[in-house]
Amino acid sequence: MIRLTASLSALLLMTSLSVAGPAQDYADNCQDCHGAGRLGGVGPALIPETLGRMRGPDLDAVIRDGRKATQMPAFADILGADQIEALAAFLKEPLSDVPDWTETDIAASQVINEDYQPVEKPVWQSDPMNITLVVETGDHHVSVLDGDTFETLYRFATPFAVHGGPKFSPDGRYVFIMSRDGWVQKYDLYALQEVGRVRAGLNSRNIAMSHDGKWLAVANYLPMTLTILSTEDLSVATVMDVTAKDGTASRVSAVYQAPNRKSFILALKDAPEIWEVATDPEADPVYEGFVHSREKGMVEALPSSVGLFARRRILTAEPLDDFFFDDDYRHLVGASRDGARGVVVNLNVGREIAELPLEGMPHLGSGISWERDGRRVMATPHLKEGKLSVIDTETWKQIATIKTDGPGFFLRSHEKTPYFWADVFFGPNKDEIHVIDKESLEIVKTLKPVEGATVAHVEFTKDGRYALVSVWEDDGAVIVYDASTLEEIRRLPMRKPSGKYNVWNKITFSEGTSH
Repeated sequence: MIRLTASLSALLLMTSLSVAGPAQDYADNCQDCHGAGRLGGVGPALIPETLGRMRGPDLDAVIRDGRKATQMPAFADILGADQIEALAAFLKEPLSDVPDWTETDIAASQVINEDYQPVEKPVWQSDPMNITLVVETGDHHVSVLDGDTFETLYRFATPFAVHGGPKFSPDGRYVFIMSRDGWVQKYDLYALQEVGRVRAGLNSRNIAMSHDGKWLAVANYLPMTLTILSTEDLSVATVMDVTAKDGTASRVSAVYQAPNRKSFILALKDAPEIWEVATDPEADPVYEGFVHSREKGMVEALPSSVGLFARRRILTAEPLDDFFFDDDYRHLVGASRDGARGVVVNLNVGREIAELPLEGMPHLGSGISWERDGRRVMATPHLKEGKLSVIDTETWKQIATIKTDGPGFFLRSHEKTPYFWADVFFGPNKDEIHVIDKESLEIVKTLKPVEGATVAHVEFTKDGRYALVSVWEDDGAVIVYDASTLEEIRRLPMRKPSGKYNVWNKITFSEGTSH
């Protein structure tokens, strides 16, 4: 019995040492750049939520060999193979205690570029409304393209692992870019200079711009908050704890701009609610409790909020995310948690009004809409089935299913083209992209620009004349197609180009562009 106890003690001691080993290796070699709590510093946060964005080389290889074109060095001469394996496993473990990230923390993280000098007009001669940004995730940069000549005007560094689409100010001058670990960068496209950056969260999902360009909302997983920043100086306007009516704390799956409504719309990950947050200083009061009378001039109730950032809850039967909005932002369609249905919510009355059978996990955030035979329709890809679903947005009935060569991620179109484009992001046919007629709903051509490479995400020029397609590889390219003849015009070498964002299409909410 004594021998067994001694053996157990020895085992516990060995286990303790094995845990302390990678922790000490982290402290000795990593924390100066990545922070004592693995929450980031000069380098990105090293937590599972952030590391999940790192595609390509595995974590062991990154530690061993470093990353080219970054400040990440190789540790093969410092750490042995077993140490590297243990360190990689340590970094993949969730944090035991997630610290708060308060308004004070956010404000303290702000970095303003002291060398920034604003200009009165662009330092380049291109059409400011036809600028296209290409996010290159291969080395964490953005290329600024002239949408007429397709020449690269400039290329600038972004925070690590950009996540979600960049957002432009209403005049197209400034762009705001967010990373997975919560950094928000403000960049002046006229001056081709970074204005500054601030860390709005520890693990974030996406950003949204208010209708008037004054506020930027940041959806956070860690902590469970919505951060709203002033676009003028990146100062904190407010940090809203995201807690459901029943007291459940929730992550924010995404935040969206609803320009017609002068509000932000939030998808809550862990609670059956949708939030609408006003961006209008004159927004009506929100009443969440008992209202004795709603007669004009006789409201006998206390508002829970009023004016700027007033919050309205819309209760749903289950958590919904990945929203599609109709053109006037009266309705949204959210994906159910089981990935088999779409639920239509009327935002005006604040309740569910219809359900759509959409088996195969619809990717509604990439849905697009257009006029067909005098009626407004929408289409969405599916992440688990090779099909596109087409829905009448007046009756909310599914009117067609288009079979594709595999599950897809993005749909894109433009009001001046008769086609919409659908990639085949998942599966063996990832090197294909379908071009589909908006009226007949038939695939008119399947493009295969690079054998075996992932081909995805389309953006159009301002006039819809050209379609830009990403070859989503480290030695990839942006391929420019004539949107009418579907002939290739030009290839622009890029480092894993993911998204492309045309200024005009984004700030005017062009048809066929995700918002």
